[in-house]
Amino acid sequence: MKLRFLGKNSVNGDCPTLYATDRDSYVVQGFRVFENDLLTRLDIRDGQTVVAVPEELFTHLTKDGASTGEIQRLEAPVMIRTEDGTFVVQGQEVTDTEALEQMSIPAWETCVEVPRPDLIALLEEPRGADYQRPA
Repeated sequence: MKLRFLGKNSVNGDCPTLYATDRDSYVVQGFRVFENDLLTRLDIRDGQTVVAVPEELFTHLTKDGASTGEIQRLEAPVMIRTEDGTFVVQGQEVTDTEALEQMSIPAWETCVEVPRPDLIALLEEPRGADYQRPA
């Protein structure tokens, strides 16, 4: 999988980063989630994991043609908005060697791959989902 860097939300370090892939998907690099109260609210299947990223990370979607980078509703793959304003993103854990070699991932982070259409759909106006539902 080849990655195209869209942006990050860190001045120093390799913290939360967003990439477009050559597979019509995005790779979201973020902080590993260990809080049981969050994890128990999700249906995490084999091969999947979750990361926490600041909501501002999604503003970089405009560099991939999205008209906005503001998440408007909570559905898979962006599952939860925490009280501190971060989003919990669920997806396939990236294990592709070629992709991993293109990134620098600290031990406290990991990355997930999410389908582009699924993430872009969350930028549309809410359709009954309660966006403000806190974690």
